[in-house]
Amino acid sequence: MSKIHIQSPLLIATMNEKMEEISGGHILIEDTRILSIGPEPYKGESDRIIDATNMVILPGFVNTHHHFYQTLTRNIPRMQNVGLFNWLKDHYEVWRELTEDGVYISAKVAILELMKSGTTTSSDQLYLFPRKAGPRLIDAEITAAEELGFRFQPSRGSMSLGKPDGGLPPADVIQSETEIQNDIDRLVKKYHDASEGAMIRIALAPCSPFSVTPELMRQTVNYARDHGLQTHTHLAETLDEESFCIEKYGKRPVAYVEELGWVSNSSWFAHAVHLNQEEIDLLGAANSGVAHCPSSNMRLGSGIAPIREMLDAGIRVSIAVDGSASNDSSNMLSEIRNALLLSRLRDESKWLTAREVLRMATRGGAEVLGRTDIGQLQAGMTADLALFSIDRIEYAGSISDPLAALVFNHRTSPVDYLMINGDIQIENGKSHIDENNLIMMQNDLSSKMLRNAQQNTGINFTEIIK
Repeated sequence: MSKIHIQSPLLIATMNEKMEEISGGHILIEDTRILSIGPEPYKGESDRIIDATNMVILPGFVNTHHHFYQTLTRNIPRMQNVGLFNWLKDHYEVWRELTEDGVYISAKVAILELMKSGTTTSSDQLYLFPRKAGPRLIDAEITAAEELGFRFQPSRGSMSLGKPDGGLPPADVIQSETEIQNDIDRLVKKYHDASEGAMIRIALAPCSPFSVTPELMRQTVNYARDHGLQTHTHLAETLDEESFCIEKYGKRPVAYVEELGWVSNSSWFAHAVHLNQEEIDLLGAANSGVAHCPSSNMRLGSGIAPIREMLDAGIRVSIAVDGSASNDSSNMLSEIRNALLLSRLRDESKWLTAREVLRMATRGGAEVLGRTDIGQLQAGMTADLALFSIDRIEYAGSISDPLAALVFNHRTSPVDYLMINGDIQIENGKSHIDENNLIMMQNDLSSKMLRNAQQNTGINFTEIIK
Protein backbone atom coordinates (compact mmCIF):
# COMPACT_ATOMS: atom_id res chain seq x y z
CA MET A 1 0.00 0.00 0.00
CA SER A 2 1.20 3.51 -0.81
CA LYS A 3 0.25 6.73 0.92
CA ILE A 4 0.18 10.24 -0.55
CA HIS A 5 -0.03 13.17 1.86
CA ILE A 6 -1.37 16.46 0.47
CA GLN A 7 -0.39 19.11 2.97
CA SER A 8 -1.21 22.74 3.72
CA PRO A 9 -3.77 23.47 0.97
CA LEU A 10 -5.15 26.98 0.80
CA LEU A 11 -8.67 25.54 0.60
CA ILE A 12 -10.35 22.15 0.26
CA ALA A 13 -13.83 22.33 -1.30
CA THR A 14 -15.31 18.99 -0.24
CA MET A 15 -18.63 19.23 -2.15
CA ASN A 16 -20.04 16.94 0.54
CA GLU A 17 -23.60 17.07 1.87
CA LYS A 18 -22.83 20.15 3.98
CA MET A 19 -20.68 21.76 1.26
CA GLU A 20 -17.88 22.09 3.79
CA GLU A 21 -14.79 24.11 2.93
CA ILE A 22 -11.59 23.44 4.86
CA SER A 23 -8.77 25.96 5.17
CA GLY A 24 -5.38 24.33 5.56
CA GLY A 25 -5.24 20.82 6.95
CA HIS A 26 -4.53 17.70 4.95
CA ILE A 27 -5.76 14.96 2.65
CA LEU A 28 -4.28 11.49 3.05
CA ILE A 29 -4.67 9.02 0.20
CA GLU A 30 -4.01 5.32 0.46
CA ASP A 31 -3.95 3.47 -2.85
CA THR A 32 -7.24 4.37 -4.61
CA ARG A 33 -9.12 5.93 -1.68
CA ILE A 34 -9.12 8.99 0.54
CA LEU A 35 -8.06 7.68 3.96
CA SER A 36 -8.53 10.90 5.91
CA ILE A 37 -9.27 14.58 5.35
CA GLY A 38 -9.54 17.45 7.77
CA PRO A 39 -8.38 20.86 9.01
CA GLU A 40 -5.67 19.42 11.23
CA PRO A 41 -2.16 18.63 9.95
CA TYR A 42 -1.21 15.00 9.34
CA LYS A 43 1.89 13.95 11.28
CA GLY A 44 2.22 10.32 10.24
CA GLU A 45 4.38 8.74 7.59
CA SER A 46 3.67 8.73 3.86
CA ASP A 47 5.36 7.66 0.67
CA ARG A 48 4.98 11.04 -0.96
CA ILE A 49 4.14 14.58 0.11
CA ILE A 50 2.51 17.14 -2.18
CA ASP A 51 2.83 20.72 -0.95
CA ALA A 52 -0.52 22.36 -1.78
CA THR A 53 0.30 25.82 -0.46
CA ASN A 54 -1.72 28.40 -2.46
CA MET A 55 -3.79 25.62 -4.03
CA VAL A 56 -7.53 25.03 -4.07
CA ILE A 57 -8.46 21.35 -4.05
CA LEU A 58 -11.71 20.08 -5.55
CA PRO A 59 -13.13 16.73 -6.47
CA GLY A 60 -12.25 16.03 -10.08
CA PHE A 61 -14.88 17.39 -12.46
CA VAL A 62 -17.40 14.97 -13.93
CA ASN A 63 -18.33 15.71 -17.54
CA THR A 64 -21.68 14.16 -18.47
CA HIS A 65 -22.02 14.76 -22.22
CA HIS A 66 -19.46 14.75 -25.00
CA HIS A 67 -18.76 13.44 -28.49
CA PHE A 68 -15.02 12.79 -28.44
CA TYR A 69 -14.73 12.17 -32.19
CA GLN A 70 -15.82 15.74 -32.88
CA THR A 71 -12.40 17.03 -31.81
CA LEU A 72 -11.46 16.03 -35.38
CA THR A 73 -13.91 18.54 -36.85
CA ARG A 74 -13.62 21.73 -34.83
CA ASN A 75 -14.65 25.10 -36.27
CA ILE A 76 -15.01 23.99 -39.90
CA PRO A 77 -15.74 27.24 -41.80
CA ARG A 78 -18.95 26.06 -43.52
CA MET A 79 -20.51 25.11 -40.17
CA GLN A 80 -19.45 28.12 -38.13
CA ASN A 81 -22.62 30.19 -38.53
CA VAL A 82 -25.55 27.75 -38.80
CA GLY A 83 -28.09 26.26 -36.39
CA LEU A 84 -28.28 22.66 -35.24
CA PHE A 85 -30.11 20.91 -38.10
CA ASN A 86 -28.01 22.44 -40.92
CA TRP A 87 -24.91 22.05 -38.74
CA LEU A 88 -25.69 18.33 -38.40
CA LYS A 89 -26.48 17.76 -42.08
CA ASP A 90 -23.14 19.19 -43.21
CA HIS A 91 -21.15 17.52 -40.43
CA TYR A 92 -22.59 14.11 -41.27
CA GLU A 93 -20.89 14.36 -44.67
CA VAL A 94 -17.53 14.80 -42.93
CA TRP A 95 -18.21 12.30 -40.14
CA ARG A 96 -18.86 9.61 -42.77
CA GLU A 97 -15.06 9.60 -43.15
CA LEU A 98 -14.50 8.58 -39.51
CA THR A 99 -12.24 5.55 -38.93
CA GLU A 100 -11.38 3.43 -35.92
CA ASP A 101 -7.97 5.14 -35.72
CA GLY A 102 -9.75 8.48 -35.84
CA VAL A 103 -11.97 7.51 -32.92
CA TYR A 104 -8.97 6.34 -30.89
CA ILE A 105 -6.83 9.43 -31.49
CA SER A 106 -9.68 11.91 -31.09
CA ALA A 107 -10.70 10.24 -27.83
CA LYS A 108 -7.18 10.72 -26.50
CA VAL A 109 -7.23 14.38 -27.52
CA ALA A 110 -10.63 15.01 -25.92
CA ILE A 111 -9.77 13.15 -22.72
CA LEU A 112 -6.43 14.88 -22.31
CA GLU A 113 -8.04 18.28 -22.81
CA LEU A 114 -10.65 17.39 -20.20
CA MET A 115 -7.97 16.20 -17.79
CA LYS A 116 -5.91 19.37 -18.16
CA SER A 117 -8.98 21.37 -17.14
CA GLY A 118 -9.49 19.31 -13.98
CA THR A 119 -11.75 16.48 -15.18
CA THR A 120 -11.35 12.97 -13.79
CA THR A 121 -14.52 11.30 -15.15
CA SER A 122 -16.45 11.65 -18.36
CA SER A 123 -19.25 10.12 -20.30
CA ASP A 124 -19.18 10.12 -24.09
CA GLN A 125 -21.99 9.57 -26.55
CA LEU A 126 -20.71 7.86 -29.69
CA TYR A 127 -23.76 7.29 -31.87
CA LEU A 128 -22.28 7.37 -35.38
CA PHE A 129 -20.92 4.14 -36.89
CA PRO A 130 -19.88 4.62 -40.54
CA ARG A 131 -19.92 1.34 -42.46
CA LYS A 132 -16.29 1.60 -43.48
CA ALA A 133 -15.11 2.35 -39.93
CA GLY A 134 -15.87 -1.10 -38.53
CA PRO A 135 -17.87 -2.07 -35.43
CA ARG A 136 -15.28 -1.61 -32.66
CA LEU A 137 -15.45 2.14 -32.17
CA ILE A 138 -16.51 2.09 -28.52
CA ASP A 139 -13.63 -0.32 -27.86
CA ALA A 140 -11.22 2.24 -29.36
CA GLU A 141 -12.48 4.93 -26.98
CA ILE A 142 -12.19 2.61 -23.99
CA THR A 143 -8.61 1.75 -24.96
CA ALA A 144 -7.75 5.45 -25.12
CA ALA A 145 -9.28 6.09 -21.68
CA GLU A 146 -7.49 3.12 -20.13
CA GLU A 147 -4.13 4.24 -21.52
CA LEU A 148 -4.64 7.67 -19.94
CA GLY A 149 -5.81 6.27 -16.60
CA PHE A 150 -9.14 8.08 -17.00
CA ARG A 151 -12.45 7.14 -15.38
CA PHE A 152 -14.84 6.61 -18.26
CA GLN A 153 -18.55 5.96 -18.74
CA PRO A 154 -19.03 5.54 -22.50
CA SER A 155 -22.66 5.67 -23.55
CA ARG A 156 -23.22 3.36 -26.51
CA GLY A 157 -25.07 5.61 -28.90
CA SER A 158 -27.22 4.60 -31.82
CA MET A 159 -28.98 5.92 -34.90
CA SER A 160 -31.52 3.82 -36.80
CA LEU A 161 -33.64 6.48 -38.53
CA GLY A 162 -31.89 7.64 -41.71
CA LYS A 163 -32.79 10.05 -44.48
CA PRO A 164 -34.85 7.50 -46.46
CA ASP A 165 -37.22 7.12 -43.47
CA GLY A 166 -37.50 10.78 -42.52
CA GLY A 167 -34.46 11.14 -40.25
CA LEU A 168 -31.43 13.42 -40.63
CA PRO A 169 -28.37 11.14 -40.94
CA PRO A 170 -27.22 9.47 -44.18
CA ALA A 171 -28.01 5.78 -44.50
CA ASP A 172 -24.35 4.68 -44.37
CA VAL A 173 -23.76 5.98 -40.81
CA ILE A 174 -26.78 4.36 -39.15
CA GLN A 175 -27.21 0.74 -38.08
CA SER A 176 -30.04 -1.75 -37.94
CA GLU A 177 -31.66 -2.35 -34.60
CA THR A 178 -30.29 -5.90 -34.61
CA GLU A 179 -26.73 -4.64 -35.15
CA ILE A 180 -27.15 -2.13 -32.35
CA GLN A 181 -28.56 -4.63 -29.88
CA ASN A 182 -25.88 -7.23 -30.62
CA ASP A 183 -23.12 -4.69 -30.00
CA ILE A 184 -24.77 -3.52 -26.78
CA ASP A 185 -24.80 -7.11 -25.53
CA ARG A 186 -21.13 -7.51 -26.41
CA LEU A 187 -20.02 -4.26 -24.78
CA VAL A 188 -21.94 -4.82 -21.56
CA LYS A 189 -20.56 -8.34 -21.15
CA LYS A 190 -17.00 -7.28 -21.96
CA TYR A 191 -16.61 -3.93 -20.21
CA HIS A 192 -19.41 -2.96 -17.81
CA ASP A 193 -18.26 -2.83 -14.19
CA ALA A 194 -21.00 -2.09 -11.65
CA SER A 195 -18.66 -2.28 -8.64
CA GLU A 196 -17.77 0.71 -6.48
CA GLY A 197 -14.78 2.57 -7.84
CA ALA A 198 -15.21 1.16 -11.34
CA MET A 199 -13.08 2.77 -14.03
CA ILE A 200 -15.36 1.68 -16.91
CA ARG A 201 -19.15 1.56 -16.96
CA ILE A 202 -21.39 1.29 -20.00
CA ALA A 203 -24.49 3.44 -20.51
CA LEU A 204 -26.94 3.34 -23.42
CA ALA A 205 -27.64 6.44 -25.47
CA PRO A 206 -29.86 6.54 -28.58
CA CYS A 207 -28.97 9.79 -30.29
CA SER A 208 -32.18 11.81 -30.53
CA PRO A 209 -35.86 11.76 -31.56
CA PHE A 210 -34.91 12.71 -35.13
CA SER A 211 -32.42 9.88 -35.68
CA VAL A 212 -33.81 6.90 -33.73
CA THR A 213 -37.07 5.00 -34.15
CA PRO A 214 -39.59 4.81 -31.27
CA GLU A 215 -39.13 1.05 -31.24
CA LEU A 216 -35.38 1.36 -30.60
CA MET A 217 -35.96 3.96 -27.88
CA ARG A 218 -38.31 1.54 -26.06
CA GLN A 219 -36.06 -1.46 -26.62
CA THR A 220 -33.02 0.39 -25.29
CA VAL A 221 -34.59 1.68 -22.09
CA ASN A 222 -36.13 -1.71 -21.31
CA TYR A 223 -32.79 -3.46 -21.80
CA ALA A 224 -31.07 -0.87 -19.60
CA ARG A 225 -33.51 -1.41 -16.75
CA ASP A 226 -33.12 -5.16 -16.98
CA HIS A 227 -29.32 -4.81 -16.76
CA GLY A 228 -29.02 -1.92 -14.29
CA LEU A 229 -27.63 0.57 -16.81
CA GLN A 230 -28.03 4.34 -17.10
CA THR A 231 -29.70 5.77 -20.23
CA HIS A 232 -28.99 9.03 -22.02
CA THR A 233 -30.17 11.01 -25.04
CA HIS A 234 -30.44 14.54 -26.45
CA LEU A 235 -33.69 16.26 -25.51
CA ALA A 236 -35.37 19.62 -26.18
CA GLU A 237 -32.18 21.16 -27.51
CA THR A 238 -33.72 23.39 -30.20
CA LEU A 239 -37.05 24.65 -31.45
CA ASP A 240 -36.41 22.67 -34.66
CA GLU A 241 -36.42 19.48 -32.60
CA GLU A 242 -39.65 20.56 -30.93
CA SER A 243 -41.30 21.16 -34.31
CA PHE A 244 -40.01 17.81 -35.61
CA CYS A 245 -41.50 15.90 -32.67
CA ILE A 246 -44.85 17.67 -32.90
CA GLU A 247 -45.06 17.10 -36.65
CA LYS A 248 -43.90 13.46 -36.62
CA TYR A 249 -45.21 12.19 -33.27
CA GLY A 250 -47.88 14.72 -32.30
CA LYS A 251 -46.08 15.51 -29.04
CA ARG A 252 -43.47 17.81 -27.59
CA PRO A 253 -40.10 16.12 -26.95
CA VAL A 254 -40.61 15.48 -23.21
CA ALA A 255 -44.06 13.99 -23.72
CA TYR A 256 -42.64 11.82 -26.50
CA VAL A 257 -39.84 10.34 -24.37
CA GLU A 258 -42.19 9.95 -21.41
CA GLU A 259 -44.49 7.82 -23.55
CA LEU A 260 -41.48 5.66 -24.43
CA GLY A 261 -40.60 5.08 -20.76
CA TRP A 262 -37.59 7.37 -20.57
CA VAL A 263 -38.59 9.72 -17.76
CA SER A 264 -36.99 8.07 -14.73
CA ASN A 265 -34.19 8.39 -12.19
CA SER A 266 -31.87 6.25 -14.35
CA SER A 267 -32.04 8.57 -17.39
CA TRP A 268 -30.27 11.82 -18.09
CA PHE A 269 -30.81 14.23 -20.95
CA ALA A 270 -28.42 16.54 -22.79
CA HIS A 271 -29.33 20.24 -23.17
CA ALA A 272 -33.02 20.39 -22.08
CA VAL A 273 -33.22 24.01 -23.22
CA HIS A 274 -36.84 24.29 -24.31
CA LEU A 275 -38.87 23.04 -21.34
CA ASN A 276 -42.02 24.50 -19.86
CA GLN A 277 -42.75 24.41 -16.14
CA GLU A 278 -44.98 21.34 -16.41
CA GLU A 279 -42.19 19.43 -18.14
CA ILE A 280 -39.64 20.59 -15.57
CA ASP A 281 -41.91 19.40 -12.76
CA LEU A 282 -42.36 16.04 -14.49
CA LEU A 283 -38.60 15.49 -14.81
CA GLY A 284 -38.09 16.67 -11.25
CA ALA A 285 -40.71 14.30 -9.82
CA ALA A 286 -38.93 11.43 -11.58
CA ASN A 287 -35.52 12.67 -10.35
CA SER A 288 -34.23 12.59 -13.93
CA GLY A 289 -30.86 14.09 -14.80
CA VAL A 290 -29.78 16.88 -17.16
CA ALA A 291 -26.41 17.65 -18.74
CA HIS A 292 -26.25 21.44 -19.05
CA CYS A 293 -24.11 22.45 -22.07
CA PRO A 294 -23.95 26.27 -21.99
CA SER A 295 -21.17 26.81 -24.55
CA SER A 296 -22.78 24.57 -27.16
CA ASN A 297 -26.17 26.15 -26.53
CA MET A 298 -24.64 29.56 -27.21
CA ARG A 299 -22.53 28.38 -30.17
CA LEU A 300 -25.57 26.98 -32.01
CA GLY A 301 -27.99 29.67 -30.84
CA SER A 302 -30.14 27.04 -29.13
CA GLY A 303 -31.17 29.15 -26.15
CA ILE A 304 -30.68 29.38 -22.38
CA ALA A 305 -31.67 26.34 -20.34
CA PRO A 306 -33.87 27.04 -17.27
CA ILE A 307 -31.36 25.67 -14.76
CA ARG A 308 -32.67 27.46 -11.67
CA GLU A 309 -36.12 26.02 -12.24
CA MET A 310 -34.62 22.56 -12.74
CA LEU A 311 -32.70 22.72 -9.49
CA ASP A 312 -35.77 23.94 -7.62
CA ALA A 313 -37.83 21.07 -9.08
CA GLY A 314 -35.38 18.39 -7.93
CA ILE A 315 -33.80 17.56 -11.29
CA ARG A 316 -30.23 16.26 -10.98
CA VAL A 317 -28.26 18.87 -12.94
CA SER A 318 -24.69 18.51 -14.16
CA ILE A 319 -22.38 20.42 -16.50
CA ALA A 320 -20.99 19.12 -19.79
CA VAL A 321 -18.83 20.44 -22.60
CA ASP A 322 -20.78 18.70 -25.42
CA GLY A 323 -18.98 17.76 -28.63
CA SER A 324 -15.98 19.73 -29.77
CA ALA A 325 -17.61 20.68 -33.07
CA SER A 326 -20.18 22.77 -31.19
CA ASN A 327 -18.12 24.17 -28.33
CA ASP A 328 -15.28 23.93 -29.71
CA SER A 329 -13.31 22.91 -26.65
CA SER A 330 -13.26 20.20 -24.00
CA ASN A 331 -12.41 22.60 -21.19
CA MET A 332 -14.59 21.92 -18.15
CA LEU A 333 -13.36 24.91 -16.16
CA SER A 334 -14.38 27.17 -19.04
CA GLU A 335 -17.75 25.40 -19.22
CA ILE A 336 -18.34 25.97 -15.51
CA ARG A 337 -17.62 29.67 -15.96
CA ASN A 338 -20.02 29.88 -18.91
CA ALA A 339 -22.74 28.15 -16.90
CA LEU A 340 -22.44 30.90 -14.31
CA LEU A 341 -22.30 33.75 -16.82
CA LEU A 342 -25.10 32.51 -19.07
CA SER A 343 -27.46 32.35 -16.10
CA ARG A 344 -26.80 36.06 -15.53
CA LEU A 345 -28.59 36.88 -18.80
CA ARG A 346 -31.85 35.88 -17.12
CA ASP A 347 -33.81 37.57 -14.37
CA GLU A 348 -31.67 38.06 -11.26
CA SER A 349 -33.76 35.52 -9.33
CA LYS A 350 -32.56 32.84 -11.78
CA TRP A 351 -28.84 33.55 -11.41
CA LEU A 352 -26.48 30.73 -10.43
CA THR A 353 -23.66 31.16 -7.91
CA ALA A 354 -20.04 30.05 -8.21
CA ARG A 355 -20.53 27.31 -5.65
CA GLU A 356 -23.68 26.05 -7.33
CA VAL A 357 -21.98 25.58 -10.68
CA LEU A 358 -18.98 23.92 -9.04
CA ARG A 359 -21.30 21.51 -7.26
CA MET A 360 -23.05 20.78 -10.56
CA ALA A 361 -19.67 20.01 -12.15
CA THR A 362 -18.57 17.63 -9.38
CA ARG A 363 -21.16 16.02 -7.16
CA GLY A 364 -23.93 16.89 -9.62
CA GLY A 365 -22.13 15.03 -12.38
CA ALA A 366 -21.64 12.00 -10.15
CA GLU A 367 -25.34 11.97 -9.31
CA VAL A 368 -26.33 12.21 -12.97
CA LEU A 369 -24.12 9.21 -13.81
CA GLY A 370 -25.65 7.26 -10.94
CA ARG A 371 -22.45 7.18 -8.86
CA THR A 372 -21.92 7.60 -5.13
CA ASP A 373 -18.18 6.91 -5.13
CA ILE A 374 -16.96 10.07 -6.89
CA GLY A 375 -17.79 13.78 -6.93
CA GLN A 376 -16.94 14.70 -3.34
CA LEU A 377 -13.96 14.66 -1.01
CA GLN A 378 -14.39 12.64 2.16
CA ALA A 379 -12.87 9.57 3.76
CA GLY A 380 -13.73 6.41 1.85
CA MET A 381 -14.36 8.09 -1.50
CA THR A 382 -12.22 7.35 -4.54
CA ALA A 383 -9.16 9.57 -4.77
CA ASP A 384 -10.17 11.73 -7.75
CA LEU A 385 -8.82 15.22 -7.06
CA ALA A 386 -7.96 18.38 -8.95
CA LEU A 387 -5.43 20.81 -7.45
CA PHE A 388 -5.41 24.35 -8.80
CA SER A 389 -2.79 26.89 -7.76
CA ILE A 390 -4.15 30.41 -7.57
CA ASP A 391 -0.64 31.80 -7.38
CA ARG A 392 -1.09 32.96 -10.98
CA ILE A 393 -1.34 36.37 -12.61
CA GLU A 394 -4.99 35.79 -13.58
CA TYR A 395 -5.91 35.39 -9.89
CA ALA A 396 -3.96 38.33 -8.50
CA GLY A 397 -6.32 40.42 -6.36
CA SER A 398 -8.96 37.67 -5.97
CA ILE A 399 -7.75 35.88 -2.83
CA SER A 400 -10.74 37.10 -0.79
CA ASP A 401 -12.59 34.06 -2.20
CA PRO A 402 -10.15 31.65 -3.86
CA LEU A 403 -12.81 29.04 -4.66
CA ALA A 404 -15.01 31.51 -6.52
CA ALA A 405 -11.91 32.84 -8.28
CA LEU A 406 -11.68 29.52 -10.17
CA VAL A 407 -15.07 30.33 -11.70
CA PHE A 408 -15.14 34.11 -12.10
CA ASN A 409 -11.54 34.45 -13.30
CA HIS A 410 -10.46 32.94 -16.61
CA ARG A 411 -7.70 30.39 -15.99
CA THR A 412 -4.92 30.38 -18.58
CA SER A 413 -2.91 27.40 -17.31
CA PRO A 414 -3.64 23.67 -16.87
CA VAL A 415 -4.57 22.05 -13.57
CA ASP A 416 -1.46 21.73 -11.41
CA TYR A 417 -2.14 18.19 -10.19
CA LEU A 418 -4.78 15.72 -11.29
CA MET A 419 -5.24 12.47 -9.42
CA ILE A 420 -7.53 9.70 -10.69
CA ASN A 421 -8.15 6.61 -8.60
CA GLY A 422 -5.15 7.53 -6.47
CA ASP A 423 -2.74 7.86 -9.41
CA ILE A 424 -1.19 11.20 -10.34
CA GLN A 425 -1.94 11.65 -14.05
CA ILE A 426 -1.01 15.33 -14.37
CA GLU A 427 1.82 16.85 -12.35
CA ASN A 428 2.83 20.51 -12.47
CA GLY A 429 0.49 20.90 -15.43
CA LYS A 430 2.20 18.17 -17.48
CA SER A 431 0.76 14.85 -18.64
CA HIS A 432 2.74 11.66 -19.12
CA ILE A 433 2.24 11.31 -22.87
CA ASP A 434 3.82 12.77 -26.00
CA GLU A 435 1.36 15.58 -26.69
CA ASN A 436 3.17 16.89 -29.75
CA ASN A 437 2.89 13.53 -31.52
CA LEU A 438 -0.77 13.27 -30.55
CA ILE A 439 -1.47 16.73 -31.98
CA MET A 440 0.30 15.85 -35.23
CA MET A 441 -1.68 12.61 -35.68
CA GLN A 442 -4.96 14.37 -34.91
CA ASN A 443 -4.31 17.14 -37.42
CA ASP A 444 -3.35 14.64 -40.13
CA LEU A 445 -6.55 12.65 -39.58
CA SER A 446 -8.65 15.80 -39.48
CA SER A 447 -7.22 17.09 -42.76
CA LYS A 448 -7.74 13.75 -44.46
CA MET A 449 -11.38 13.55 -43.36
CA LEU A 450 -12.14 17.03 -44.66
CA ARG A 451 -10.30 16.45 -47.94
CA ASN A 452 -12.14 13.16 -48.57
CA ALA A 453 -15.51 14.70 -47.71
CA GLN A 454 -14.96 17.54 -50.18
CA GLN A 455 -13.94 15.11 -52.93
CA ASN A 456 -16.93 12.82 -52.31
CA THR A 457 -19.60 15.51 -52.01
CA GLY A 458 -18.32 18.46 -54.04
CA ILE A 459 -19.10 20.70 -51.04
CA ASN A 460 -16.58 23.40 -50.22
CA PHE A 461 -16.35 22.97 -46.44
CA THR A 462 -13.70 25.70 -46.16
CA GLU A 463 -16.11 28.38 -47.36
CA ILE A 464 -17.66 30.47 -44.60
CA ILE A 465 -21.46 30.58 -44.90
CA LYS A 466 -23.07 33.73 -43.51
